[in-house]
Amino acid sequence: MIRKIVQPSYLKARDKVALISPAYWVPQEAIQQAAETIKSWGLQPLIGPHTNNLNVNAYAGTADERAADLIWALEDDSIKAIICSRGGYGSIHLLNRVALDTFRQHPKWLIGHGDITMLLYAVGATGIMSIHGPMAFQIAGCQEPATTYLRSILFGTLPQYVLPGSRYNLNGHAEGILVGGNLTCYSVISGTKFQISPKQDIILFIEEVEESLHNIDRMFYTITLQNSFDRIKGIIIGTFSSIKYDMQYGSAEQMLIEHLRSYNIPICCGFPVGSNSCIPLIVGAHCSLDISTEKAVLTFMGKGTMESYQLEQANPQLVKENRI
Repeated sequence: MIRKIVQPSYLKARDKVALISPAYWVPQEAIQQAAETIKSWGLQPLIGPHTNNLNVNAYAGTADERAADLIWALEDDSIKAIICSRGGYGSIHLLNRVALDTFRQHPKWLIGHGDITMLLYAVGATGIMSIHGPMAFQIAGCQEPATTYLRSILFGTLPQYVLPGSRYNLNGHAEGILVGGNLTCYSVISGTKFQISPKQDIILFIEEVEESLHNIDRMFYTITLQNSFDRIKGIIIGTFSSIKYDMQYGSAEQMLIEHLRSYNIPICCGFPVGSNSCIPLIVGAHCSLDISTEKAVLTFMGKGTMESYQLEQANPQLVKENRI
């Protein structure tokens, strides 16, 4: 059975937004700065009770404490959105500590990327949309334009992103449910109960940071073994930053493109989504991907107004250096 994917309600003035830390610890000053920015949006920020707990000099509290903050934010129906403070590692600890029914019974926007992708998949598996976008530490640093675009989405604007064409793209048209994020997380979740229904067509987006080429290669092939590519109608390649070049490829993108060309589906390269530039994407939303020689256009469909945004290629240096 194909589960209908629900779009959480858009926010309105004075709605409450929770700030939690499901993975690595972030200095409380950054969370407070993010709270001030969210307050300037006309919203009421609430900070999770365990966000300042430091466990094993890495995590924002024990796994049980981090899970408790997520459950608190989900079960309080006066809270309309949850913004994670940062990724790193640790979100996987929460997957079996938070019942999937908790996400299903309390639909609201969950926002984050990187390691937080683990939680976005859990939300999607229950039939709820989420936002792969900037987190508290980036909001505190006023990372633009991602922060402005996130605010617009939360208040009811569906984006249409227009990216300059690339000679490494594969042209075509695709429609499906947008799924993806960090490649490591996706390769772990793919094929488990924490994935969107395998019967739905998807557009997959991927990004990665601080990985070796051979690990990226392994993760890509893991996905092909776990989950048939028949349902993938288009692919968006985001940023691959701080990569270890332990194989004879000019870039991670070059390696992935060589793997993907045989699938004969539209491919968009250089989309600014990843650790260094996190343009917000609505995971679980129905969208279309149109790629031509001149441009690539990603359009979200659903309830809300639409606004078109012109983006820049995330990795122009790769083209300049002829690395892809």
